[in-house]
Amino acid sequence: MALDLDKMSEAELKQLQKDVEKALVTFETRKKAEARKALEALAEEHGFSLKDLVDGKASKGGSGKGTGVPKYANPADPSQTWTGKGRQPVWYKEAIEAGADPSSLEI
Repeated sequence: MALDLDKMSEAELKQLQKDVEKALVTFETRKKAEARKALEALAEEHGFSLKDLVDGKASKGGSGKGTGVPKYANPADPSQTWTGKGRQPVWYKEAIEAGADPSSLEI
């Protein structure tokens, strides 16, 4: 399909641009779905599910980064944990400012 861009109006060119951008997004989505299907088939061929092979958890998409293993816990509420990476939680900052040794907060 050959388009003569020189003969198209500005509105037609902008619509073409939108159509191309949409096509690129759906193309990537389709390719990812095909890749996932192929990986699931390969995993099943070896007696596993894709979920079993990806850290034992289903992938949630996104960046591919997991939550990590907690390294620190809040002594006042052990359900609040932190891996030691990224932004420090408020409870951790407050404990350090109050004079707690980071090693005392380790799990």
